[in-house]
Amino acid sequence: MDMSQVHNIAKRLIEAHGTKAEAEAARQFQEAEGAKDDEKTELWRRVRAAIREMKSAHES
Repeated sequence: MDMSQVHNIAKRLIEAHGTKAEAEAARQFQEAEGAKDDEKTELWRRVRAAIREMKSAHES
């Protein structure tokens, strides 16, 4: 999945969950990790990082 898709998912999570978006991404990450789904685990790791990045850019 390319970065534009990752950022799109991150943006939709922020719109849907507001300040809890990162927690939701972390939950999805843990679920994928528990299922041993490496592809989804990596996706959610990248989404969570994108949310952090967007949040820090917004706070600056």
